[in-house]
Amino acid sequence: MRRITCLVISLGLSASAIADTLYTNMKGYTLTSPAGENAVLQQFSTMLVENGKVQAIGGETLAQRFADTDSTVDMNGKTVLPGLTDAHGHIQSLGNSLLQVDLRDTESVSDAVQKVRSYAKEQQEIEWITGRGWNQEQWKNKVFPSAANLDEVVSDRPVWLMRVDAHAGWANSEALRRAGIDKNTVSPEGGEIIRDEQGNPTGVLVDNAMQLVEDIIPEPSLQQQRAAYELAFQHLVKLGITSVHDAGINSDEISIYKGLHNQGRMPLRVYGMIAATEPKLAQLLAEGPYETRDQKLAIRSVKIYADGALGSRGAALIEPYSDDHDNHGLMVTSEKKIQELYKLIIPHGFQINTHAIGDRANRVVLDNMAEVYDELGGRNLRNRIEHAQIVHPDDLKRFTELNLIASMQPTHATSDKNMAEDRLGSERMAGAYAWQTLLDEGTVIAAGSDFPVELANPFYGLHAAVTRQDRDNMPSGGWYAEEKMSLEQALRSFTIDAAYSAWQEQSLGSLEPGKWADFIVLEQDPFAVDASQIWQTQVEQTYVAGERVY
Repeated sequence: MRRITCLVISLGLSASAIADTLYTNMKGYTLTSPAGENAVLQQFSTMLVENGKVQAIGGETLAQRFADTDSTVDMNGKTVLPGLTDAHGHIQSLGNSLLQVDLRDTESVSDAVQKVRSYAKEQQEIEWITGRGWNQEQWKNKVFPSAANLDEVVSDRPVWLMRVDAHAGWANSEALRRAGIDKNTVSPEGGEIIRDEQGNPTGVLVDNAMQLVEDIIPEPSLQQQRAAYELAFQHLVKLGITSVHDAGINSDEISIYKGLHNQGRMPLRVYGMIAATEPKLAQLLAEGPYETRDQKLAIRSVKIYADGALGSRGAALIEPYSDDHDNHGLMVTSEKKIQELYKLIIPHGFQINTHAIGDRANRVVLDNMAEVYDELGGRNLRNRIEHAQIVHPDDLKRFTELNLIASMQPTHATSDKNMAEDRLGSERMAGAYAWQTLLDEGTVIAAGSDFPVELANPFYGLHAAVTRQDRDNMPSGGWYAEEKMSLEQALRSFTIDAAYSAWQEQSLGSLEPGKWADFIVLEQDPFAVDASQIWQTQVEQTYVAGERVY
């Protein structure tokens, strides 16, 4: 049952206190501290904001007490929620994807090829044709595309198109030629060059093999990179996202963030995870955690890739794929290297966030985390497993035993439902996308989207979490419906629990006194509509630190 209380919470203000803005006549909801299963959902109709922070929330009594405030805003009965956090996204990739050919909704390889043709015709001056979003599982034949498909429409310029999950790429022959990939090229460790029956590369590269092409694509200029970030920022605040955990940034991107922040060009908050592949990782760790005074930018974690993705059969599995009996997936980072990274990072007090999708990868992370805790400590660093999609049922309880946060993306389940059981078989589904099981064990779930792998709209995520259905509300009753979240749990995972997963719950994630006034105004009340309609929720206004940014 949902617990909602309605009361006045304040910082002990007197009637003579000077306030910036009093917001009245709203349907406000917030989870209140502490984070996790003991958080309580509270409802309020009035909120007092001063100097960018919440001073009090309450009802009519609070409104009357500060009725003479210079700035009073009547919210006209609109619904107000804390600003939503996406606990796993890729901001520069999102900005880039908004500038590239978009293949997300293609229904066949020919459909994708025609989009590439149109884009290439419009962008005659671009040396490399790049794009993202194809997913062969949405195509009728469900097979990987080939370079020959692309050569039909673009043969004089290189083409490189990332799969929707960013764990496979599709190249035309010119891109393969420039990368020096031919029949004799050996697949790198943790990657695979897909080949035809004669051993020739087909044009699809999986996981670490993608670097063979990506390393030769010209770097965008600093100006182009900044433009991509700002385009992504604008996109995100329109969706009600006020904070993002950027999952894997390098030193150059850290510098860009610092520059944008110094110029006042960051309308939202970013919690950056340093990419474990960053050559300057040891130096950045030695410099210690970084956080700006206004908490717009914080860097105190490291992102490690353990394996690949399920859709491209790169997720590392204990037993072979049910639809590819000779394939166990890929460990993108070796177990030895993972152990070395853990031992490097923990002494510096940085949080470790490890991408693990398959049950083997999750077990490797759990085993190595337990081992390094015994040797070095680090249990209280709020370490996370990013995705935690397929976990052996015996390992689910180990998340709480090892004090690990599950950073999960609800729309992954509804996007994967048409292929996950093919990949895994029915028995392994017992530990797949197991949100409620993890919550019942006491595990904190930090929710996100993994944009641009999935669409960034957090209400799509809330809908998927509550219904286990896609936006056509299929399948009826929900996919493995026993793992649904309640709306309260789902909202918690996008707000205070996401803040907790970044060590920020004391200042973000809820509309409690003393915290930043990050909030959104909605055109409908998610708690008052049928769950099937949650994804349709529109954001009318977004505020960060009391300032309207959308």
